[in-house]
Amino acid sequence: MKSEQRLSDLRALSADQLSDELVNLKKEQFNLRFQGATGQLENVARVREVRRDIARVRTLQRQKTLGAAKA
Repeated sequence: MKSEQRLSDLRALSADQLSDELVNLKKEQFNLRFQGATGQLENVARVREVRRDIARVRTLQRQKTLGAAKA
């Protein structure tokens, strides 16, 4: 349910906004990995969520570029 809401929110974004979101998610992923390496990570499930959000954004970017190429 939560991921469906996140996906619909991401679908509403433009290509530039998706790129910005991807950059933010990559920064968050780096910070989470750094926290995990130093033993400061409290919410280990967030690593998985961020990784899947990155995949969602990349998938939507690819769909938009293929859709624009067809049109």
